[in-house]
Amino acid sequence: MGETWGVLAAVLSSSLGGTSIGATRYLVNAIDPLAIGSFRFGIGFLLLLPLAALKGDRWPARRDWIGTAGLGVLYFALFPILFNASLIFTTAARGALALSTLPLLTMVVGASLGSEALTARKSIGVLVAMVGVALALLSGLSSAPNGAWRGDLLMVAAALCMALYSIWSKPLIRRSGPMSFTATSMGIGAACLIIVSWLRGSFGPVATFGAPQWFAAGYLGAFGAALTFYLWAFALQRTTPTRVAISVCVNPIAASAVGAALLHEPLHWNLIVGIVAVFGGIWIATTETRRRAQPADGLMSSEP
Repeated sequence: MGETWGVLAAVLSSSLGGTSIGATRYLVNAIDPLAIGSFRFGIGFLLLLPLAALKGDRWPARRDWIGTAGLGVLYFALFPILFNASLIFTTAARGALALSTLPLLTMVVGASLGSEALTARKSIGVLVAMVGVALALLSGLSSAPNGAWRGDLLMVAAALCMALYSIWSKPLIRRSGPMSFTATSMGIGAACLIIVSWLRGSFGPVATFGAPQWFAAGYLGAFGAALTFYLWAFALQRTTPTRVAISVCVNPIAASAVGAALLHEPLHWNLIVGIVAVFGGIWIATTETRRRAQPADGLMSSEP
């Protein structure tokens, strides 16, 4: 499968991530961010582990254990803490816009580390997609609680964790497989979250959970963790980190579409224009000629 499948997998991953924001916002009023992350990635790990074993992918080699463990803590422990905590202080719209800085951060960090070439076309595509996100969220950005800037900064920090993971994990995923690597790193991150949550007593409110809370937790585990992050790793195996990261701009678009379909929220002109701009930006950033893309791919395939 070529780069096109990688981009499509990334778009689907980000779309599922957009629907997970609603479930996270719902649970954040019931339990703390540590417990939410524990449920999300604990359930995701339990679902991915047997599937990875049945699929027969190569597991991370001994030389990759430290890197896999470090990335697991970075992405599946620190990232969800920052992500969930940000939604305590800011709105879903502002959080989604802050998260959309991911492709820009990935592009800049990748160029700084020499892992991916920085091109004008890619830069234009990223900026167009980010403008599309801002347009789509125009109505939601007009109101914000006091101190929302703290949540915005936490979400940008979460995006930076995601950017580093996308860059550093690519060679490790290539040496093993997307499902086995994701299961291993997710299991390590989930174990860290569960231990800290247990010590802090974060699971106390679970005793009062009803069917809606359990459904939200199960959805986060199955779709917001297992499927979302497997698709992300699948995409990273087939295309560059920036091309994967730009798909995160679909995240708030998907969240808005779900709100319109299930909650009968009105579709305004800015959402339609934003959707067009986001997909236009993705097209610009992901349709560079093979002649220009090959050096970047070659750099990315080098081992650390």
